[in-house]
Amino acid sequence: MKHYETMFIIKPTLVEEEIKAKIDFYKEAITKNGGSIETCLDMGMRNLAYEIKKNKRGYYFVIYFKAQPSMVLELERLYRINEDILRFIVIKYENKKEQRAWQTLVDRANKKPEPKAPKKEKVEEKEQTQESAE
Repeated sequence: MKHYETMFIIKPTLVEEEIKAKIDFYKEAITKNGGSIETCLDMGMRNLAYEIKKNKRGYYFVIYFKAQPSMVLELERLYRINEDILRFIVIKYENKKEQRAWQTLVDRANKKPEPKAPKKEKVEEKEQTQESAE
């Protein structure tokens, strides 16, 4: 299974229950077609960079998931036929480096602490102490 991220913008004119129903519909579409959702990021109502279909605001939602490539075609089809979706994007993370970045994004969305790299100063100090010990 491949690693994917999808973001979609829902019309701001919908009430909260309708927005939740749309989000649940797309989550269910992913899981019904054999995908597994890792995490979701609810970004809420935001201003758009430019007006889309006479809307200046939109409700942003991001889903990180793993699925077969054929499922993405179905997901994009469902986005296109829904008039309440202003914009959408599906991003595929292919190589190992991109998949590590995807995992970092998932961890950040889940609010897990990131592993801290040793500071450069401490590494240099260790090297100096090792040299003086020799």
